[in-house]
Amino acid sequence: MPRLPRRSFLRYSGAGLAVGGLLLAGCDDDDDDIITPPGTIDLGSGDNGVLNYAYALEQLEAAFYAQVKTGAYYKGLAANSAEKQVFDDLAIHEQIHADFFRKVLDTKAIKALEPDFSTIKFDDRNSVLGAAKSFEDLGVAAYNGAGRYIQTAAYLLIAGKIVSVEARHAALIRDLINYNTFVASDVVDLFTPTSGTSAPGVGSGTGKEKSMTPNDVVNMANKFLKDGSKISASNIK
Repeated sequence: MPRLPRRSFLRYSGAGLAVGGLLLAGCDDDDDDIITPPGTIDLGSGDNGVLNYAYALEQLEAAFYAQVKTGAYYKGLAANSAEKQVFDDLAIHEQIHADFFRKVLDTKAIKALEPDFSTIKFDDRNSVLGAAKSFEDLGVAAYNGAGRYIQTAAYLLIAGKIVSVEARHAALIRDLINYNTFVASDVVDLFTPTSGTSAPGVGSGTGKEKSMTPNDVVNMANKFLKDGSKISASNIK
């Protein structure tokens, strides 16, 4: 089993996000000039749109980990194994996140989405971990890319707290797949060595986590949502 130096992390602290602190601004944006592709669920605009965007992704992650726990791979893990504990923790975190956004959005929340995980083999470790890596990396890139659209300072603060938890998830999953690969050039803009040396190239990388636009994230997320549950972020701008 891979080493897991962060195996006992944040079971509840951090995942709870001080829910009361976000129930404050009311989410009362207008959704004028809606442009929604046919057959998709519009996430809305302004803060409502960004919060529903996060809610949709958290729904997808929560549903994924819930299904992981019904599969043969998870059930075959030893009861006290670090790997099983990781999935237990992640399942709790993502459900808390999804419940949180639903409560904050109240009547502005989009409907409960129906996932389509037919391409994932829940009896196979590589398939489950590969999917988990995709979901967690996507979540981090999504939060990073959506911050610019948040208008309410309190929401931006909480989004920063959530993305820090999601980044821990992504790091753990990557280490389960291949130990000590939690930071790689596909997710972080790394400094690259100067030609012919082992020294980092000055100014050749930012060291920052990469981000994705809402539309690019939605295109990937929709691959795991059933018809009638596919989403549109066209009005988040």
